[in-house]
Amino acid sequence: MTGVLDGSNGVKQVICISWGTMFGPAYINRLYAMVARNITPPFTFTCFTDSREGLHPDILCEDLPPLNIPSLPVNTPGIWNKSRLWGPTLGNLKGSVLFLDLDLVIVGSLDAFFEVGGPDDVVMTRNQTTPFERLGQTSLFRFPVGKLVSLQDKFFANPQKIADEYRFEQRFVTKNVPGGPKFFPRSWVLHFRQDCRWPTPLNYFFGPRLPSGAKVVIFPRGLRPEHAIAGQYRDGAADNAREHLSRIVNRTSRGGESVFSHLRHFIRPTPWVKKHWRE
Repeated sequence: MTGVLDGSNGVKQVICISWGTMFGPAYINRLYAMVARNITPPFTFTCFTDSREGLHPDILCEDLPPLNIPSLPVNTPGIWNKSRLWGPTLGNLKGSVLFLDLDLVIVGSLDAFFEVGGPDDVVMTRNQTTPFERLGQTSLFRFPVGKLVSLQDKFFANPQKIADEYRFEQRFVTKNVPGGPKFFPRSWVLHFRQDCRWPTPLNYFFGPRLPSGAKVVIFPRGLRPEHAIAGQYRDGAADNAREHLSRIVNRTSRGGESVFSHLRHFIRPTPWVKKHWRE
């Protein structure tokens, strides 16, 4: 572990980023609390944010790094605001940092994420939705401060072109990391829909499962931890099987989904998410 932590004085450095109003201080505080429960000290937790209001006093706050472009790309699904973190400096941080999305759920120890690879490596989560593509996921990844400057320079030079070509920032990072990325074991970071939800019709009888060996569960594309706790697939979705099935005849009430998609998107309440996703 010592090699990975070179430049950080043996401290495990965890970071996140927050802007706008989509995720408030409760998300950041929950994430900090989950990290604190699942990491061996010493560690730091730094949030790069445009608002420090309501945050736990032990969270280290830094202003958002500058975005030296006129505007972010439009009509793209990528979270390109994360490019703020790719610059030559990140506040007072040196060495490797572990980035976490605000809406993931930590269910096991984070210590091993600081032990894979070396101090100069970019180590990414495997993208679970593209098993035949060597693609990383930026919901959770580790990188040395300053290692991604070439990516930031390339993106800032023509952000719309890069977004149109790569669509997702995680594909851009995967394909452009100097020397290529390494990857954490696939079983460590799970995709809630892909790995935890049962296929139809078992999803109507069993709550989402938590496979053994998991350390973190990510919640991309609109399904958040609070939805999983309530047994909803998204905002406005039914939270019980009877109502969910009754919406099959009404395309509007099922969000424009096909009948098959609507059937497979049902989930029962998930108590283990509630157990872990808390301050």
